[in-house]
Amino acid sequence: MMTLKLGRRALMLGAAAALSLATSAFADTKVDSIHFLIPGGAGGGWDGTARGTGEALTKSGLVGTASYENMSGGGGGKAIGYLIENAASNEGTLMVNSTPIIIRSLTGVFPQNFRDLTLVAGTIGDYAAIVVGKDSPINSMADLLAAYDADPSSTAIGGGSVPGGMDHLVAAMAMEAAGKDALGVKYIPYDAGGKAMAALLSGEIAALSTGFSEAVDLAAAGEIKIIGVTAPDRVAAAPDAMTMIEQGIDTTFVNWRGLFGAPGLSDEKIAAYQEVIADMYDTPEWEEVRARNGWVNIHNSGDDFKMFLENQEQVIGDLMKKLGFL
Repeated sequence: MMTLKLGRRALMLGAAAALSLATSAFADTKVDSIHFLIPGGAGGGWDGTARGTGEALTKSGLVGTASYENMSGGGGGKAIGYLIENAASNEGTLMVNSTPIIIRSLTGVFPQNFRDLTLVAGTIGDYAAIVVGKDSPINSMADLLAAYDADPSSTAIGGGSVPGGMDHLVAAMAMEAAGKDALGVKYIPYDAGGKAMAALLSGEIAALSTGFSEAVDLAAAGEIKIIGVTAPDRVAAAPDAMTMIEQGIDTTFVNWRGLFGAPGLSDEKIAAYQEVIADMYDTPEWEEVRARNGWVNIHNSGDDFKMFLENQEQVIGDLMKKLGFL
C-alpha cells in the first residue's frame, strides 16, 4: 500500500465560515508583523505562496504588516541554514517551504531537515495528476496499466523534473500502488512542466505526471484528459476527474506548502502565528488569493503538521530507495 495519509483539515468556505467571521475575535490573535523568508527567487511557487499569504493576512487585518526576503541557493538550503544560524534574531520570521525539503534532505542536497526548524503550519497544496492527450486511446488508469502491460517500453511517462524528482516519484508511487514494479516504469524527464506538456501533446510520451492545477485549464479546454488524481476525494476544480483511490489504486499525494519558524521559537509566537493562520482561511481576502492561484486549502498545524511530514518522509524515502536514488 502506497497511501500517503494527509492527516489534514481541509477548510471550506460556507455557512460555517460566515458564522466564524462574525464571532472570531481577530483582535485577540492579531500579529503586528511577519517577515517572510523565501528560499527561492521571485515568481516561483514559494514566492507566490509567501506573498499571497502575506496579502491575505494584512488585507484582512489579522497581521499589521508583511515583508519579504528572497534567499536563493543550495536548493533551498541557504535559507534554512540562515534561519537556524540566526534563530535568536528571527522570531518575527516565517519561512515557506514544500515537498522539496523532504526530498532534498533525504538526498543530502543540504544537511538539515524539517526537524531542525519549528513547525508552524501546512497551509496549501497542489495534488498531482496523471494526464494523457485529448486523442489518446487511454481514458483511465486501467487503460494506462493495460498499455503498460502490453508494451512497457512504449508506455513512457514524462514529467517536468529530474529522475528522482517529484513528478517521477508520483508516477512511480501510482504504478507501485497499482501492483507494478516502479523500477520498470520508463520515465522521461523534461526541463520544466511546459516542455513536458508539449511532449505529451506531440505524442512523444504516453502519459504525463504533473501538478493538478497545471492540468485543470488544459483539461477544461479539451487539450488533455486527466485520468487519475492523487487527492483523497474528487476536486471541485475538475469534478469529472477520478481519483486514484476510486480506480483501485490506493495512493494519495499532495505537493504541500507550509510555514516554518526558527528553532527555539517561543510558545507565545508559535500560538500567535498558528491562530492568525487558522483565522485566515475564513476571510474573503484569503479566498480571493486561493482562487486566483488555484490552491487547495490543506491546513495542518503543529503536531498534525509533524505527523504529515514524517509520513511523507517515510513513503518518499522508501520509494527513492527502491528506485536507487538513496
